[in-house]
Amino acid sequence: MPPLRPVPLPTDPSDTLSQLESFIRLVRILRADCPWDREQTHESISHLLIEEAYETLDAIQQGSDTELRKELGDLLLHVVMHAVIAEGRGAFNLRDVVEGEFAKLVNRHPHIFGDEQTDDTATVLQNWERLKMKEGRTSILDGVPKMLPAALRAQRVQEKAANVGFDWHDRRDVWAKVHEEIAEMQQEIDAGNRPGAAREFGDVLFALVNAARHEGIIAEESLQGTTNTFISRFQYIERRAQQEGRELRDMTLEEMDAFWNEAKGLEK
Repeated sequence: MPPLRPVPLPTDPSDTLSQLESFIRLVRILRADCPWDREQTHESISHLLIEEAYETLDAIQQGSDTELRKELGDLLLHVVMHAVIAEGRGAFNLRDVVEGEFAKLVNRHPHIFGDEQTDDTATVLQNWERLKMKEGRTSILDGVPKMLPAALRAQRVQEKAANVGFDWHDRRDVWAKVHEEIAEMQQEIDAGNRPGAAREFGDVLFALVNAARHEGIIAEESLQGTTNTFISRFQYIERRAQQEGRELRDMTLEEMDAFWNEAKGLEK
């Protein structure tokens, strides 16, 4: 039995634009003919976009070009699908998306396409924020998504504030602020004030993220790395317990800690 619809192949497989055109046609066919794709909305697939973004980050962390290529393809599918859904509503299409992004990039790079001259990254970032404000934003912090992971969101807020000069200039002051916030948190804990302790704990985390930023460390990546290390070592404890026919709940902390130290030793 022949296929219901022919596959929209590119007229020139070696040409990127031809490949993209056939890909867009493919997504339009799926949107029109596949029951699942036809039912989707921006909202129903929004969580999948987040998942694909994180899978892309995983591929980057792994240093795998093969996986990165695949995940970028998945992200491209979501971009095109959202544009096709919007096209069906008469809102906008992919051409509008590309046209708008093209114009924005040209406008925000006056040192490349305009008459400004600079080779300084800090100046480029300052100009970027200044130009975004001219585009209609009321605050330089408006563009930080609320759905970002907390540590990453904190760092992006701090970076944007720093781009307009609201920042510490001496790293010693940054670390002094960390110690100050820890002391304030301890005061609330000692006083038995749980809401106050929770608030001050947030201040400690925010100050630590800021300190990491000044040290050239991405706090989100650092914490993810530590969490991954914990998972790896804890799973080693589970394997070692299983080898000895033991249940973790029946082991002492000292026994589990001995396996933990074995795992640390194997990492060296």
